[in-house]
Amino acid sequence: MTARCRRSASRVAEPLAILIAARDEEARIGATVEALRHSFPDAEVLVADDGSRDSTAAAARRAGARVVPLPRLGKGQALTLAEREAPPGALLLCDADVEGELATLARGGTDLAIAAFAERQGGGFGVAKRTAAALIRARGGFEAREPLSGQRRLSPAAREACFPLAPGFGCEVRMTIDAVGAGLQVEERELPLRHRSSVRDLRGFAHRGRQLLDAVLACGPTATNHRCLRLPLVGALVALGGARAPVGIRLGVAAAVGLGLVDDLWSGPERGFRAHLRRGSTTGVAKAVGIPAAAFAVTRSVRGAVLVALSANAVNQLDTRPGRALKIFLAAAALVRGPATSYVPLAVLLAPYDLREMTMLGDAGANGLGALLGYGSVGKLTARGQILSIAALAALTVVGETRSLGTLIERTPGLSYLDRLGRA
Repeated sequence: MTARCRRSASRVAEPLAILIAARDEEARIGATVEALRHSFPDAEVLVADDGSRDSTAAAARRAGARVVPLPRLGKGQALTLAEREAPPGALLLCDADVEGELATLARGGTDLAIAAFAERQGGGFGVAKRTAAALIRARGGFEAREPLSGQRRLSPAAREACFPLAPGFGCEVRMTIDAVGAGLQVEERELPLRHRSSVRDLRGFAHRGRQLLDAVLACGPTATNHRCLRLPLVGALVALGGARAPVGIRLGVAAAVGLGLVDDLWSGPERGFRAHLRRGSTTGVAKAVGIPAAAFAVTRSVRGAVLVALSANAVNQLDTRPGRALKIFLAAAALVRGPATSYVPLAVLLAPYDLREMTMLGDAGANGLGALLGYGSVGKLTARGQILSIAALAALTVVGETRSLGTLIERTPGLSYLDRLGRA
């Protein structure tokens, strides 16, 4: 289930604020902060410490920066959380290891100004960079020379349009796309800058591989979670799992995933079954009709269709925190077994990314996994067991309409511990 996040409607122009995302940059962050404070004495410098294991935070504070301590999340998430601590107005985003004069970049005249390095330094074979540029061209029509540049100046309008940022190293690519999509001016400015460049070794290729993956994910569908972090929706991958499951069940799960994805992409403000029914024609109503209809086609049973629909809804209702839906699925799959076991490897693969707030299932993934558990229950339970399960899931749905199921979990000691386990 995705969250609805609102930003303030307007921002009054204020002095420039500088944001730096840093992880394990103890050796360089001090010099970077000092240089920025010298160049921009009236600007506040904020360092988003992205789970550093060294003394990055202490070095930044000694240099005069305000540090925003964070768990290890990723560049885009760190900048998003730090941006909320910054004063209103224009923003200057910088990498922790940048060297050179940024005054030209910080000048106004455009909504999003991007630094283009005058000279290339190190790097790999350019696959990540070319792919990022192609993605920006395809999604926004902008020809980017430096699609991955972390040195950027955002006007208040660009700040409003681009935050929250896409996660990880995909934040710059999606930022350019969002600014162009909002009708804002985007401009690259060539500057004599330097930074620590990666080399063609295993560590360098791993870094560029992460850049490439994050850029691709950032250009797909995204949604905001409970903390208003913007994350890629990967729940549609559930439809690709279950190679050993019966074809009918795979098609039923794919239908639940597809209807959930429609809800992820085009849902309105309605929350809860009653709100959808009052509104009438909504994506939630489409799920309420489509999932049991697909389940009936697979199970040839009204009772089975109801069980699958309620199971899909229950997992989606509970999916309000990172990793929760996947934990529920893995625990229930161990009991239900059957076709659910063939989806377990995919769930295990997705779990660390979901728990660390790097991706999210959305309704597509939660509905798909819930429907899968329903199909497994239909095959495993007796008629009486199915009726009891329907009664329990219906009761859970009713409770979820009036109370927050997530809050109940968080207030129950044992469940709360299991719920938090593995999160960043």
